[in-house]
Amino acid sequence: MRLVAPPLSLYVHLPWCVRKCPYCDFNSHALPAAGLQEHAYVDALLADLDFAARDCAGRELVSVFFGGGTPSLFAAESIGRVLERAAQRLHLASNIEVTLEANPGTVERGRFADYRAAGVTRVSLGAQSFEDASLAALGRIHGSSDTLAAVKELRAAGLDNFNLDLMYALPRQTLEAALADLEQALALRPAHLSHYQLTLEPGTAFERRPPPLPDDDTAWAMQVACQARLAEAGYRQYEVSAYSAADRECRHNLNYWRFGDYLGIGAGAHGKLTDAVSGRILRTARVRQPGRYLAAPEPEDRLQESRTIPTADLPFEFFLNALRIVDGFEVTEFEARTGLPWASVASRVARAEARGLMQSELAGRWTPTALGQRFLNDLQLSFLPDPPESPRAGSLQVLASTAEIG
Repeated sequence: MRLVAPPLSLYVHLPWCVRKCPYCDFNSHALPAAGLQEHAYVDALLADLDFAARDCAGRELVSVFFGGGTPSLFAAESIGRVLERAAQRLHLASNIEVTLEANPGTVERGRFADYRAAGVTRVSLGAQSFEDASLAALGRIHGSSDTLAAVKELRAAGLDNFNLDLMYALPRQTLEAALADLEQALALRPAHLSHYQLTLEPGTAFERRPPPLPDDDTAWAMQVACQARLAEAGYRQYEVSAYSAADRECRHNLNYWRFGDYLGIGAGAHGKLTDAVSGRILRTARVRQPGRYLAAPEPEDRLQESRTIPTADLPFEFFLNALRIVDGFEVTEFEARTGLPWASVASRVARAEARGLMQSELAGRWTPTALGQRFLNDLQLSFLPDPPESPRAGSLQVLASTAEIG
């Protein structure tokens, strides 16, 4: 089969926060005593982008995502500098989507208008909850009133295409409280909602000192009830934890899930690039620690990892992403983005179908079933090169949902 280069995105990691949240396992760091080091970091990003873009000159960039950390700590001028350099090194799509993650507690009045002028077209707002006691338990620096004010400023700036991150199964949260949180989010009429369960991630403060969380049955009841309410309100679930109004899906994250390509710049950023000529798919990772990233004398010194994905791993890498999408994938998409024939995975797909985890209602298109979505982790693991023995049905675990990826 012939490998075909997929759409290309750019991820920009801005690693600092005012304070590290106890549940967060992202590569984020509390602001250093010396301050943000904004100009030095942006200079490093630009050099990093120049270096990374050499491998994809002439390709069209369909989306940019500024993630963190808390990107809204950076000035609009800094965001604009990165976008200007991207336009110089790559061809920007006419309808390019540019997302900025923002914490409601770090956005100054009127700044969203500046971000929009710099080129931002979409904002992902980390609301997490509208109950102040829950926000305090999560270690957030903002209150519910800050989220309301931020949404008001978004609309004043003409940025109606915004996402709200909303968590459920919070410490001591009841089903009624989870639904009340969702109602307040819906009242703000976001274009998109990332609705996901709080989980205790390895290495976090919450893993070391677990808060009192709802039991699994209560968390599942929250998920089911909230999914029904979102559907009733007109939000279509198109991915494990992503819901959108009509035509407002996050194009950047969809590119990830469809096994698209992306450059990753900034401390700890990961990238994936397809070389259709050589038939290789490359994964990269930048130096994770911000201090080491800044101290690197040359852009190539910021590249911590660069490796070709082994052919045997490609099916798992594809299905790890594509099975998150409710609408699934085309057989031809698998073949074009992995360079492998469908026959290489047909028997495993058939086994998943026999277990009730996958289905093909349209010729050439496969989707996870409702059961497959619930036990997505188990379904994905079945495509490992040497899959583990299938656990008993009672021991299957639901894949932990995440916020907007970035």
